[in-house]
Amino acid sequence: MKIVVTGGGTGGHIYPALALIRTIKQQYPETEFIYIGTEKGLEADIVPRENIPFESIHITGFRRSLSFENVKTIFRFIKGVKDSKNILKKVNPDIVIGTGGYVCGPVVYAAAKKKIPTIIHEQNSVPGLTNKFLSRYVDKVAVCFEEVKEFFPKDKAILTGNPRASEVVGERKPGVLKSLGLKEGIPTVLITGGSRGARPINEAVVKSLTSLSKRSYQVIYVTGQVHYDNVMEEAKLLGKQSNIAIVPFIHEMQKVLSSVDVVVGRAGATSLAEITAIGIPSILIPSPYVTNNHQEKNAETLVEHGAAIMLLERELSSKLFLDSLDSIMLNDEKRNIMGDHARKLGMRDASERLADLMFQLIKQH
Repeated sequence: MKIVVTGGGTGGHIYPALALIRTIKQQYPETEFIYIGTEKGLEADIVPRENIPFESIHITGFRRSLSFENVKTIFRFIKGVKDSKNILKKVNPDIVIGTGGYVCGPVVYAAAKKKIPTIIHEQNSVPGLTNKFLSRYVDKVAVCFEEVKEFFPKDKAILTGNPRASEVVGERKPGVLKSLGLKEGIPTVLITGGSRGARPINEAVVKSLTSLSKRSYQVIYVTGQVHYDNVMEEAKLLGKQSNIAIVPFIHEMQKVLSSVDVVVGRAGATSLAEITAIGIPSILIPSPYVTNNHQEKNAETLVEHGAAIMLLERELSSKLFLDSLDSIMLNDEKRNIMGDHARKLGMRDASERLADLMFQLIKQH
């Protein structure tokens, strides 16, 4: 069996793809995968490190404002389709799946035109332009939120969840908190602005460090590499705090997630898939800089089900942040109820669901 996977631009498109690949490899070790991305995207660095054959095409996304760049993008799309067809002819895959990002456009379109079974995976509650366009041509659209089905043809949209969720489920790992200089058995919150950090979140947290150092709960604060030095300069003025661990980045996030009681962070689809799979209450601060404001729509889904509190970045302050955090961390009953609601939203078998959908399509063809 040969499978072409395409997706890129952000980790939110790449890591679910890799989780899916690992799931299929476990069931069918002989399966061959080829990943198609762009040379400048994160996938060009991440995918080869997973020992997955990597091919690249040149494509850019459309700008929302009138721009001559959009004309160039049309020509790049046409060339991208031609290049994709050449790769697909060489590989002759059984199926092609796109997990998001504009690189999926020419690759999945080319596959559909060649009558190869195709699936796109939409992780957010509001689809982007690429997936809306591709939904006309693909066989199936795998989604992570019931609400997003309305944007796609009814006979194509299937709820599968996000494959990344399947990788974070597991028992609490002893020693994780201790390795960060914290204590086991004390309620712990993870605060993060994503892999690169988020300046507005960092500003609110830094102003709250003195108050946080006096709380009965513990804090893991991930600043992002770019912001770490500046945050540490501020933190040094307070001296060492035994209940706060400040780090620039966490490489094995799934281990940390299984060891914390609350998460404060952005509302990217992959992050929400992870915390709902485990059943972690959250305070979500959606990024206002994303397409269609989809992070706020993602967060609203969890808020409506009682699994999260949402704080808008434009209203964020240290007081609002602290009050919201205390309302969960200092209330065991509320924290447990929110955790139960989050767990009900989680799809822990998402990777298997998506893989099964792929196998069904292959059999039908």
